Amino acid sequence: MSKKILEGVVVLDLTRFFSGPQSTLFLAGLGAEVIKIDDPKTGDPTAFAPPFAGPSGVSFTRQTDSDMGIAYLKRARGKKSATLNLKSVEGREIFLRMAANADVVVDNFSTGVADRLGIGYEALKAANPKIIYCSLTGYGSTGPDQNLKAYDLMVQAAVGLMSITGHPDSAPTKAGSPLSDAIAGVFAAMGILSALVHRERTGEGQSVDVSMADCLFSLIFDEPLDCYGRLGLEFQQGSRIMRFSPFNVYKCADGWITIGAATNEDWMALLDLMGKSHLKQNELLMSVGWRLANNAEVDAIVGEWAVDKTAEEIVGLLSVAKVPCSPVRTIDEVLKWQQMQHREMAMPLWNPLSNSEMQASGPGFPIKFGSSSCGYDSPAPLPGQHSDEVLSRLAQLSAPDIASLRNAGVI
Repeated sequence: MSKKILEGVVVLDLTRFFSGPQSTLFLAGLGAEVIKIDDPKTGDPTAFAPPFAGPSGVSFTRQTDSDMGIAYLKRARGKKSATLNLKSVEGREIFLRMAANADVVVDNFSTGVADRLGIGYEALKAANPKIIYCSLTGYGSTGPDQNLKAYDLMVQAAVGLMSITGHPDSAPTKAGSPLSDAIAGVFAAMGILSALVHRERTGEGQSVDVSMADCLFSLIFDEPLDCYGRLGLEFQQGSRIMRFSPFNVYKCADGWITIGAATNEDWMALLDLMGKSHLKQNELLMSVGWRLANNAEVDAIVGEWAVDKTAEEIVGLLSVAKVPCSPVRTIDEVLKWQQMQHREMAMPLWNPLSNSEMQASGPGFPIKFGSSSCGYDSPAPLPGQHSDEVLSRLAQLSAPDIASLRNAGVI
């Protein structure tokens, strides 16, 4: 395998919590040298926040001095850690010197915070015209709501995802995972990669403005939601989708199974498997439009067939006929699924304080390359573990300088 794609790219990571650390985690997996910069007094807020993992297992309270936050152990993999007080004059000057020798800076501060600290894009551009600066916020760096504080719940509500999740007439429901954080992290990484390609071609650095709300909305609005009213559709469709029928989750003998017929060929194959071939003569049931308008009747046919069969039996039958289906797995079952194990998508976490493997896992790198290696080669670092090395190399500080700054609380 060749070297990693982003090997040699230096990223200064000012992000916290999920969306920003997610983006820099992907950059680390691609080989970038990602350097977390945290306040020397407070550190990364997830490093010692529940839930914890330590030598005694996982818990909501620290059971030993070696326990660390599971979120930190996941999101800081493959990264370095340095501390710097950006609110101090010395800290700001040091950071600008570091930025002059870096390629990318990423933050997920509230809009305007970086400028008030004196490390916004214009200040960094003056120090390094080729710098790529990615700012990841809830609603973007422009617009009338740019200053609103946002977490995933608020963003899901703001862009309408909660209004279309769940079953008809149910209360607004959040998706089970913090999607707007995760998705924004992916888009931020894509924006940074695009800016790196642009710089390779032109020599120009630039700013990248990523909004959690924009990213989430861009994905859900592929669905023609603005047409639902005119189509007589409820916004909350449960597990159904308005283009296919049947397309739902069905009770089976040992759990739940999802079945979807995206084409009439799928539907005819399903009818044959269910022993309902005679229904092919029913013009209404062979019309996708009719099936969509009468989903309940279609689901009753499929549900009656599935209810006394095991998920394994149904998957075996439908897979041979190439009708899309899947058992509804619990997370424990997903971790035992051979496909996920083969793809190395769940990796044990390593705790640097206890110097041992934890009873908790983190996601593997989700992209596989034919000619390049990828993934997280090192566990989450000890907070501040790389301060001396990073500051001496990127800010040209001597050992006595570093010691003096540490005594002053700057690092």
